[in-house]
Amino acid sequence: MFNPFVPQSLICRESELERVCALLRQDSDFVVTGVPGIGRRTLIRSAACQEGSRCLEIDLLRCRNAGQFLRFLADGIVDAFSEPSEIAQIQQWSLNQPLSVDQTLETEARLVWPKTLGKEWPLFEDLLSLPQYLAEWLNCQVVIIFHNFPHIRSWDRQGKWESHLRQEIERQNRVSYALIATVAEPWMTASQLPVIALTPLSDRELQPWVIGTMATAGLKFDPESQALELFLSYVQGHMKDAITLAQRLWLGCNAIASPAPELIQAHLVHSTMLGLAQDMAVVFEALLLLLPSTQARVLESLALDPTDSPQSNAYIKKHQLSRGGGLQGALTSLEQKGLIYGPQFGYRIALPLLDFWLKQRLR
Repeated sequence: MFNPFVPQSLICRESELERVCALLRQDSDFVVTGVPGIGRRTLIRSAACQEGSRCLEIDLLRCRNAGQFLRFLADGIVDAFSEPSEIAQIQQWSLNQPLSVDQTLETEARLVWPKTLGKEWPLFEDLLSLPQYLAEWLNCQVVIIFHNFPHIRSWDRQGKWESHLRQEIERQNRVSYALIATVAEPWMTASQLPVIALTPLSDRELQPWVIGTMATAGLKFDPESQALELFLSYVQGHMKDAITLAQRLWLGCNAIASPAPELIQAHLVHSTMLGLAQDMAVVFEALLLLLPSTQARVLESLALDPTDSPQSNAYIKKHQLSRGGGLQGALTSLEQKGLIYGPQFGYRIALPLLDFWLKQRLR
């Protein structure tokens, strides 16, 4: 079934797209920050596509040890260079390496190596040199996207692998490293890595996409019921949640009647949001259980009562929060996890669906 709510291009990020494209043309490494679902990966992929760069992605949150990291890196390289001539070139390169190309699988080729404990480091150095080799051979650029970069420290306790990656980020040409993070870390600033921060879209920026996409589906918001205003207030400029809510509205309208009703009224927007929150309830409950009690308490307080000054005595007393370093630590940790915005946006919940669910749960 045709889904008009799957964006065919980047939405409302023209200036950020041009900046990333310029960085790629300059063979620069960079950081893209923002909360989950704000469009960080889409931005980098769009820029790489526009500039004709090869793109491979590694989510370090999924890597629990050095062996898994090597596996994801090797698979990412082969996925990005999967043409027969490119696989042949990788095979040629591997003749001088402790790796080989396994083409016995029916689906795709794969880089393999002997599983010798303690020999991961030489493989790491070899695999990191392969994208540069292929980029020079093809006369192209490669973009390696690292998601959740700080998670490497969960197994790289002494920082050896992270330190080497940082050196490669500074040294290699033809290979650009794009780090996706919630907030920029001090070392990124100290290394003078350009930081592109994705903030929530304004209602003015998001409204044309919402109206146009609904029109494509034969729908429009009822101006008498302020349905559009309610939609925008629920999604809070968060692109992924806007897409999710719009798609559910469309599906809901088609389920109500055929053909679908032309006007979307406010009560339908609200009931659809309630349904989405109910679908996510188990995930959100688990999230709260995994958070330290202090952080969970702060999160609930900000859902009910966003504030510019959560450290104020009045706010602490009102919500019975801990004082001093405990509160500031909770705020910092929640911001790093992408669950709240910091002082720039007035200490509020960063994920609209979570915000809506918490409000419904606590009231």
